[in-house]
Amino acid sequence: MKRSAANSIVQLLVKSARKAAGGARSRRAVGVKGIGIKAAANVLPRLWILAVLGVVAWTFFLYVHFTVISNTVEVSDGDGLAADPCRGRYIYMHDLPPRFNADIIRDCRKTEDHWGDMCGFVSNAGLGRPLAADDDGVITGEAGWYGTHQFALDAIFHNRMKQYECLTNHSAVASAVFVPFYAGFDFSRYHWGYDNATRDAASVDLIEWLMARPQWRRKWGHDHFLVAGRIGWDFRRSSNVNPDWGTDLLAMPGGRNMTVLVLESTLKYTSDFSVPYPTYFHPRSDADVLRWQDRVRGQNRTWLMAFVGAPRPDVPMSIRIRDHVIAQCKASSACAMLGCARTLGSPQCHSPANIMRLFQKATFCLQPPGDSPTRRSVFDSMVAGCIPVFFHTGTAYEQYPWHLPEDGHLKYSVFIPDADVRRRNVSVEAVLRKIPPATVERMREEVIRLIPRVLYADPRSKLETVKDAVDVAVEGVLDTVARTKNPPPSLFAAIVSRFLPKGSWKAAR
Repeated sequence: MKRSAANSIVQLLVKSARKAAGGARSRRAVGVKGIGIKAAANVLPRLWILAVLGVVAWTFFLYVHFTVISNTVEVSDGDGLAADPCRGRYIYMHDLPPRFNADIIRDCRKTEDHWGDMCGFVSNAGLGRPLAADDDGVITGEAGWYGTHQFALDAIFHNRMKQYECLTNHSAVASAVFVPFYAGFDFSRYHWGYDNATRDAASVDLIEWLMARPQWRRKWGHDHFLVAGRIGWDFRRSSNVNPDWGTDLLAMPGGRNMTVLVLESTLKYTSDFSVPYPTYFHPRSDADVLRWQDRVRGQNRTWLMAFVGAPRPDVPMSIRIRDHVIAQCKASSACAMLGCARTLGSPQCHSPANIMRLFQKATFCLQPPGDSPTRRSVFDSMVAGCIPVFFHTGTAYEQYPWHLPEDGHLKYSVFIPDADVRRRNVSVEAVLRKIPPATVERMREEVIRLIPRVLYADPRSKLETVKDAVDVAVEGVLDTVARTKNPPPSLFAAIVSRFLPKGSWKAAR
């Protein structure tokens, strides 16, 4: 196919040369009088044809150079590959300039205008400050418990990837390329009180940097992945209802090509995959995980159901479910609740010990959507061995395809349609009381079995046989990249990354 394409281009060039020669003979027969005007009229069309032929030739050259030559990898013999435990699992991690990660963390006080000082939350490899001992001395920093922020995944994942057993310095043998850009923290520092150009500056800079790298041209970014520790819509401003919300990282040229791990998928684009929210528990060993599973398995659960959260008055009434769930919980003697909204800024909902203590005492944990369908509370409750009760399929069933069972959702959770609750057609308590005790035990055991998959282990240590959320996510990324066919080269991207001066492609957008 490539040889026939080359022959076609050569034939076109020969034909154009013959036409040019014939034109030259004709011009010699013409008198000198009026030659200026006629020559200009004859030359311009031929220049246009030559320009088209030049573009065709360059397209062919770029295709051969970037697709054929760049994809050539020297491999060892088959026996050596078969003996390599990292075969198909090698990951190359870009050594990004610090302005894309470390400097953003160093700038953590820039969020004071909205969230307050974030510096404490990004300490200890992104885990936050270790927790002081609770009443029973179990939830402590020494035992792997930290005040982890729900949007701290950028740093946690990056530090975990530094411990990945199949990292390689040779990008040619890598099955995927990790980009440790702190997209979530970048969102936070410039979201409030800045214009869109400022919000997008780091993302534009990153894409330009990546497109200039030889690793990018191998598959045009389709083998690259990054973690953006917020919901997917926070990085697709041009597709949002609010034109001033978030950055446009995932809608930019190049940004659309990468696989992106977010806390909540948009469910509209095939490049973003949801991964669990960080919880407060970050085990350091397999024994820590097994010990915790045994603890929650033996808990005496005195409450039928529990809820932790606040009302969401800004959500339209047509889809507002949380107010109804709170009302039913308050009206039931079998429901425990941490009333976050009773006092503005109540510390109850931000006290990990209070939250985990309550979840350990409840059989079912109510998980209505809030500002978006997903919740961190889902994973906090599952870590506590509490069976989640969902009211919207987008909270879990349509999310987390790698970490939660793709089928058999009702083996670990309960589903009550939100429309029934809003119309007051159903009693949540009555539905839960109808579930037989033996079924409840099986569901709880399934939740406990899933605990390791929704935990992020301490990045400074390493689990031996237990797979945590990072291990599961990396397997998902590698499988996704392996199923991605080599895409056709983008002529625009190739020219931009190879020939245009630094910064000039911004104007081209």
